[in-house]
Amino acid sequence: MTADAPENRLSPASEVGDLNEEEVEAVDKQSRPSAALIHETIRAEGERELERSAFALMMSGLAAGLSIGFSVVVPAVLMTALPDAPWEHLLTALGYTIGFLIVVLGRQQLFTENTLTPVLPLLHEPSWHRLRLVLRLWGIVLASNIVATWIFSAVLAHTPLFDAEIKAAIAEFSRSTMQSPFGAMFLKAVLAGWLIALMVWLMPASGDSKPFVIIIVTYVVAVAHLAHIIAGSVEASYLVHIGEATMSDYAFRFFVPTLLGNTLGGVLLVACFNFGQVAPELQN
Repeated sequence: MTADAPENRLSPASEVGDLNEEEVEAVDKQSRPSAALIHETIRAEGERELERSAFALMMSGLAAGLSIGFSVVVPAVLMTALPDAPWEHLLTALGYTIGFLIVVLGRQQLFTENTLTPVLPLLHEPSWHRLRLVLRLWGIVLASNIVATWIFSAVLAHTPLFDAEIKAAIAEFSRSTMQSPFGAMFLKAVLAGWLIALMVWLMPASGDSKPFVIIIVTYVVAVAHLAHIIAGSVEASYLVHIGEATMSDYAFRFFVPTLLGNTLGGVLLVACFNFGQVAPELQN
């Protein structure tokens, strides 16, 4: 938390005059963090991310793009192990959470997380310089994420890493990525971007429950067949590698609507709205 957000303004317990010091401290420990405290925590992290070097962002983005591939592999492995039943998707969707657990807990750079974290410093102190820093971060992280997903899917498609049964399951799991028309894909992406940015907003208040927050939020993304630009890129590029889709399909049926939707969902529905609720407090 930065110095311009004093604790006594954010802690309701400090305003209670009939408690002794130990009781005030106990209340503080039991109290939920305020929206302003969550905002300042994420904003401080965003400031640090904007200052990172291009090389550091690129390497972290590549790591995230590779790690998110496990959100495609694990569901496919589960599909081969589970019987063909109406409830199968409810269990295989749990496998989708694995890549996000690795990325978020490993502090790797994922584009959809960055629709919130670096945007808060820009909203707090708008300037052309900060806008350039945000666009620089987005460009480097998105490009490195996408490159890594293509590398990961190429390994899945063109090496004997997995047997034919699992490869067929990966293809089956991936086909839903290309099935929706542009408008429906865009709306699915808005909801996914909204949920992932909300996950980032929830993290400072989650404490030791961070893994459960990640699992719950990303499970909803998977079970509802929502569109995520990075995890979905592993699926869509895999279909291109095995000849079931073209580069045009990848670009216009998946990439463009999903990128637009994820960005809108994260920036507008989470960053702007949550900033709006704390802006009056921060200005006082």
